Amino acid sequence: MGPGRAVTLIIPPSPFLLDERVFVSLGVLRVAASLESCGVHVSVLDLSGVGNYLDAVRAHLLQRRDDWVGLTATTPQLPNVMNILRCIRETCPQQRIVLGGPHVTLAYSARKLELQRGQAGTTRAGKAVALLESSFDVLVSGDGELAVLAVFDPDCPKVVDGDDHRGPYFLSDGQYERLPQPARHLVDMTSYRYAIDGFPATSLIAQLGCPFYCGFCGGRNARSLRLVRKRSAESIVSEIEGLYRTYGYTGFMFYDDELNVNKNVVELMRQIARLQERLGVEFRLRGFIKAELFDEEQAEAMWHAGFRWLLCGFEGANARILENIEKRATLEDNTRVIEISRKFGLKVKALMSIGHPGESMHTIEDVRRWLIQMQVDDFDCTVITTYPGTPYYDLAQPHPDKPGIWTYTHPRTGDRLHAYELDYAVTADYYKGDPEGGYRAYVFTDHLEAEEIVVARNDLERAVRSALGIPYNTSRAALRYEHSMGQGLPPHLLRQSARPAVSSGSRS
Repeated sequence: MGPGRAVTLIIPPSPFLLDERVFVSLGVLRVAASLESCGVHVSVLDLSGVGNYLDAVRAHLLQRRDDWVGLTATTPQLPNVMNILRCIRETCPQQRIVLGGPHVTLAYSARKLELQRGQAGTTRAGKAVALLESSFDVLVSGDGELAVLAVFDPDCPKVVDGDDHRGPYFLSDGQYERLPQPARHLVDMTSYRYAIDGFPATSLIAQLGCPFYCGFCGGRNARSLRLVRKRSAESIVSEIEGLYRTYGYTGFMFYDDELNVNKNVVELMRQIARLQERLGVEFRLRGFIKAELFDEEQAEAMWHAGFRWLLCGFEGANARILENIEKRATLEDNTRVIEISRKFGLKVKALMSIGHPGESMHTIEDVRRWLIQMQVDDFDCTVITTYPGTPYYDLAQPHPDKPGIWTYTHPRTGDRLHAYELDYAVTADYYKGDPEGGYRAYVFTDHLEAEEIVVARNDLERAVRSALGIPYNTSRAALRYEHSMGQGLPPHLLRQSARPAVSSGSRS
C-alpha cells in the first residue's frame, strides 16, 4: 500500500432510533483503526442525529478528495445510505465508494443460501445483491478490518468476502485480539450521552459472534456473525482502563450478543473487579446474557464487577413459540434467570418480541401474563421484521396464492409466518416504532393479521407498564444537530487523523 492514501468513513443517520447519540458506531471505528495502523489518513464523518445530513456530505466532498469514501449500513439505515450515495454521485461523480456493514453481510449470506439451493436466477436475495452491486464500486461482506485494505489493490474485486471463514480476511481469535482498539479519537465522544445508574458510560464489544440460531435474528447464516471470536480478559480490561483514563467513563455497556457465551466470563468479571480496586474507582456495567447459560456463579461475579442490570432476550413466554423461534432456552430457563438475578441484587430488562410463526392472541397473552407474574424490572416488546440474513427471511418461499407474500414454515411444528415483500432501500419505518404506539407490522400469521399484531403489542405494553408501574422511556427527547453551510464542519461531525499512523507490519 503506497503512502498518502486517504479515506473518509461515514456513519449514516439512524432516524428510527429515539436518540442517535447514545452508542457510537464501533464497527466503523474498528475499520478506521485498522486503516490508520497501515498508514492511511482517515476522516470520520459522523452523521448520527444530524438533520440536514446531506448538506454535511456535500460540504465535506467540496473540501477534500479522498481515494475512497466508505459507508456502513444496517438494514434500517439503508434508505439514508442510498440518499448519501446519490448525493456523492451528484457532487463528485468520479468518487469511488465502498459499502460494508451488516446489510451487505446479511444480503450476501442470504444469496449464498439461494445459490446452494440452485436458485441461480433473480430471487429475493438476488435482487437485494443486484441493487448493491449496481450502486457501489466495492462491497465488503463480513469482517471489515482486514477486508477494507483490499480496496487499495488495483485488482480489487467487486465483492471482498470477509464472511468466508476459510478466506484471508476472516478474523481469527488472535487477529481480533491484536488489531487496534476502535479509533474513538476520530469522533466527538462527548456528544454521545449515556449513563448507567448515573455513571457516565460508553459501549464496548468484548467478543464477536453468536452461535445460536434464533429465527428472527440477522446473521444466523453468516459466518462472521455466527462464529464466536474472543479476546483475552486482559485485552478487555485494558480497553476498559483506557476508556476510564482517556474519557473518564465509569459505566460500560457490553454490546456482545451474549456475554456469557464466553466460558471465561467469571474470570473476566473478577479481573474487572480487581481493576476497580487498583484504580480506586467504582464501575457500573450492563450487558446481554443467554438464559440457559446463566448461573449463580456468573451472577455473583457480575454483581461484584459492577453489574446492576442485565438484559436478556427471552422473546416469548409460550413453549410452542420458543420452539418456533429455535430459542433453546425454555420458559423455565427464563424464569430461573429472574430468580437468580433477584437473589444477587441484579435487575433484569426482559427483551420480548411478537409476530413469530404461529403467533396468536393466546401466545401474546402468555407474554403479558409472564412479565407481570415475574414482576420484571423493565421490558421491551417489539414486532419482528424478517430481515435478509434471518432464517425467517432466508428460508421463506413465495406464497402460492398471494403475490408479494413470502412464507416461512417451521420444519417441525409446521407453524407459518407470512411477510410482505419490502424494498429495504426505501422502506425505513419497519424497525422499531415509538414505544407509545408508533409500531407497524409487515408480518402476519395464520391467526393474526398485521394490524392485529400491532394492536396486541400496544395493548400488552400498556397493560404491563400499568400493572408493574414501569414508565415509558420518554424522559429525554432526542437531540437533532444541524450542519451550517459555510461554517466548516463542526467537531461533532468530522474528525480526522492528525497524520498517517506509522505501520508495523502493514499490508502492501
